[in-house]
Amino acid sequence: MNIAIVGTGYVGLVSGACFAEVGINVTCIDINQEKIDNLKKGKIPIYEPGLEELVIRNHKEGRLKFATELSSCLNNVEVVFCAVGTPPDNDGSADLKYVLEVARTFGQHINKYAILVTKSTVPVGTSKKIKTAIHEELQKRGVEIPFEVASNPEFLKEGAAIKDFMSPDRVVIGIESERARKVMERLYRPFLLNNFRVIFMDIASAEMTKYAANSMLATRISFMNDIANLCELVGADVNMVRKGIGTDARIGNKFLYAGCGYGGSCFPKDVKALINTGKEHGYHMQIIEAVERVNEQQKSIVFNKLNKALSPLKGKRIAVWGLAFKPETDDMREAPALVVIEKLLSAGADVIAYDPVAMDEAKRRLGNKISYAKDMYDAVVDADAIALMTEWKQFRVPSWNVIHKAMKGNLIVDGRNIYDALELSEEGFEYHCIGR
Repeated sequence: MNIAIVGTGYVGLVSGACFAEVGINVTCIDINQEKIDNLKKGKIPIYEPGLEELVIRNHKEGRLKFATELSSCLNNVEVVFCAVGTPPDNDGSADLKYVLEVARTFGQHINKYAILVTKSTVPVGTSKKIKTAIHEELQKRGVEIPFEVASNPEFLKEGAAIKDFMSPDRVVIGIESERARKVMERLYRPFLLNNFRVIFMDIASAEMTKYAANSMLATRISFMNDIANLCELVGADVNMVRKGIGTDARIGNKFLYAGCGYGGSCFPKDVKALINTGKEHGYHMQIIEAVERVNEQQKSIVFNKLNKALSPLKGKRIAVWGLAFKPETDDMREAPALVVIEKLLSAGADVIAYDPVAMDEAKRRLGNKISYAKDMYDAVVDADAIALMTEWKQFRVPSWNVIHKAMKGNLIVDGRNIYDALELSEEGFEYHCIGR
């Protein structure tokens, strides 16, 4: 089976490598010539565990190819995936210009039946715009060529994307015909041999499922952060509360961890887009708007605790452990660490940061506004405080004795609740976390 994937970002490259791994012939398309040249050399533009090995092996064995023009392979493929970016506009709506550009290119060059599958996260109703764009291009050519559109939203977790793709808990596909259903079943069968978990539905429902899923997860995070902030005021422990409610089968224990807010490429963007979709249809998404509002406030909580304990912050040296929005990725989009660092700098503090993977990305974003440590222990030398922003495994059991001797102060603000308050107290630290 031959397919093409337009867009070699996070979703496109992971999808392409995984499809190739099960024997499907994949051509990944990107207009960036330098990016394509680097991929052919095995240089991966993103950090994701296991991805580099997968790309290099399948490219070497000929199942994974790279090109800059979709037209170069359209005659040989049955399915084209659109995995280009949908960045938010100023009003929070998803910018569809790249998606529609793919649709127009598809319409300009197809010569036989093919399916254009949207894997990019797009608002409900986008498939109609895609179909219109393709029809317009076919009319310009004066030809009638059968085609279909479909929706196949991705549910990959950064840091575990390969596992999620190869062993999905479900695959959601929106289709309009039995013919398209059979093609998509054949494409995904290698991943689902043990338990065929493809959920077929109409396209509008598939488009909505992606936004609903991410918004539900974001809601659980903001809910627990709201509860955590109240716990601090009333003397309760949010970790105990989490365990108490998580054992209820109707609630479950996933995404109930309090912290310093969510970030990344999906939750913030998708929450904003869903709010905007509601506005476009005259509906006020009250819960989702509150989710976003709580999260924006929560991103400042580590700074607020540092400021309260050390005020004035001017001239204070703050070590920031963790820059990525979550472990096992170098993604700093909407990362809470960025908010805290900017507020610290505005208050006149000196910031020295360390992240196991995201240092290059941090330098690209922050330049010389902060200092960069060679490791977690280098970061704490002469520091007045440590701000833990990302729960990387190597931060979980540090040598507190070494750290205490290296620091000038003794304050630790734990934005992810990974440390034991009693242990740190016995080690001579002043410890602050979330919701306790």
